[in-house]
Amino acid sequence: MINQQTKELILESSRIEEVVGDFVALKKRGVNLLGICPFHNEKTPSFTVSPAKGFFKCFGCGKAGDSVTFIMEHEHLTFPEALRYLANKYKIAVEEEVPSAEAMEEKNQRESLFVVSGYAQRYYTEQLWETEAGKAVGLTYFRERGFTDEIINKFQLGYSPDEWGAFTIAALSQGYQLDYLEKAGLTVNKDGKQFDRFRGRVMFPIHNLTGRVIAFGARILKSDAKAAKYLNSPETEIYHKSNVLYGIAFAKKSIIQYDECFLVEGYTDVLSLHQSGIENVVASSGTSLTIEQIRLIGRYTKNITVLYDGDNAGIKASLRGIDLILEEGLNVRVLLFPDGDDPDSFSKKVSADELKEYIKNNTADFIGFKTRLLLAEVANDPIKKAGLIKDIVESIAKIPDGIQRATYIKQTSALMDITESVLLQEMNRLLRKTTAKYPPENIPGEEELQQIEAGFTEEERVAEEFNTALQEEEIMRILILYADKPFALPLQDGTPEENIEVMPVFRFIVGELLSDGIKFSRSEYAALFAEFTAMMESETTAEYNVQQFVQNLNPDVKPAAISLITSIHQLSNWETHGIFVKTEQLANFNKAIIDPLMYLKKKQLMKMRKDNQEIILSRQQNNEPLDD
Repeated sequence: MINQQTKELILESSRIEEVVGDFVALKKRGVNLLGICPFHNEKTPSFTVSPAKGFFKCFGCGKAGDSVTFIMEHEHLTFPEALRYLANKYKIAVEEEVPSAEAMEEKNQRESLFVVSGYAQRYYTEQLWETEAGKAVGLTYFRERGFTDEIINKFQLGYSPDEWGAFTIAALSQGYQLDYLEKAGLTVNKDGKQFDRFRGRVMFPIHNLTGRVIAFGARILKSDAKAAKYLNSPETEIYHKSNVLYGIAFAKKSIIQYDECFLVEGYTDVLSLHQSGIENVVASSGTSLTIEQIRLIGRYTKNITVLYDGDNAGIKASLRGIDLILEEGLNVRVLLFPDGDDPDSFSKKVSADELKEYIKNNTADFIGFKTRLLLAEVANDPIKKAGLIKDIVESIAKIPDGIQRATYIKQTSALMDITESVLLQEMNRLLRKTTAKYPPENIPGEEELQQIEAGFTEEERVAEEFNTALQEEEIMRILILYADKPFALPLQDGTPEENIEVMPVFRFIVGELLSDGIKFSRSEYAALFAEFTAMMESETTAEYNVQQFVQNLNPDVKPAAISLITSIHQLSNWETHGIFVKTEQLANFNKAIIDPLMYLKKKQLMKMRKDNQEIILSRQQNNEPLDD
């Protein structure tokens, strides 16, 4: 277990904007930062990061928390694992207390898969650099491909010996369990015999966003017509290929910096572009581009440039990927390399500066690219030309933004020599067809609302009538934000001012609720209220700090607290214009505290009255006494 002092140091050192910024492209919005939420699919940013408070909050899906919570949610880590991740990021030495036997047993399966995958990477890298076969075969291959030792080390490339069980034997001798070697896709168990999945191949480790190895791509070096040229790890609990982009861990900061992502197909394409100084590049690893991969890029930038090999057949098969990118609301441009070249081979023929210049001068928008690609096949055939135009309009119709659609329609009209009205008519037909396929929810009329209301049971109507959720939420928000602020308890008119009682806000609220035996219906609020009750009983009021209070909360309760104190709106700096806006603390502060308390008490009294009325009615019907 990590000791308390180390925990506090990690929490104090972790800057929320830096932690989240490793995974999400953030842009300044007032005092806060805004980005696309990594926890749900959205096109309009609603994910807010507050550097001043040290919290994040998504107003789309409701996720909220601090640096540790973010890492736990995003990387599916436990609380101690998230602390270790942040400790590693900020170069903090982790001091641990001796773990119990039970804690040792709680090493979960995901972490075990990460551990064996990390060992495999170190093993393959050691084989590449330290063995005669690795140097003669693997290292020679990489160097002949033109890769420098710096790039080989950066991407942790390796070599798997051409033996049936070399890796498995080595792993077992180091104490790694066979079960996890199999689950990680490193060892194959057939008919009770174990052998290595990868043999006689150069190894390309695949990393997740945080840089941990989750899988491998392996290229065979000898000529074997029966063996696949590339062999990838199977799907595992930590590796889902449709969600992964090769090189993303090394590219994300550069993608944010340049607000653009280059998308290529293979591992070596990524390596070669990095070697040429272009680091904002990722690969779909030879698989068809997926929605999940596009959304992953969309966290960092709205601009994707697809780099295609100079092979028409392969390009046509990949055009679907462009439509998927457009459908997700991202901007897409395309670069075609000369026939017979791919990003890897072309970057070896020219200097780094010439490569960058070629990319800059030859990148085209998707309409110009599609037109040039397919127009040669159309020639003067009007039917084929109509088909090409329809194909382009179908792509435009996938763009969510109406202004962009109008701009591309105008461009297509000029390129294809066809009137805009005809193109708009066709696009609107496609849009109507899509809308019909996915109709919006029907809005009920008055009659339907009455039918819905009639469908509620008496218990449901009573529950809604006496629902105190809004009052509970407001009381808890005030408690967290203003716990230590002085509150003047209103007394009767005519009371001398010096006799007005003043106390901290939390003492008044906690005292009022405890004296009437009022409890919170939501478990998170009940847990938060217990914290303030304990605070009152221990009489610690002088050092209250909102951020520190929330930071020290149980991870299960912390998101609820952050949601309460984070607002989607920000007040502009009107003072610069000579306009002074009253804040919550200045305007009717007492009223803001008393009102939700009184409404909460009123609803509870109403509920008690209704319960008593039902008891009286029942006793009257049964001729029972009513004295009590």
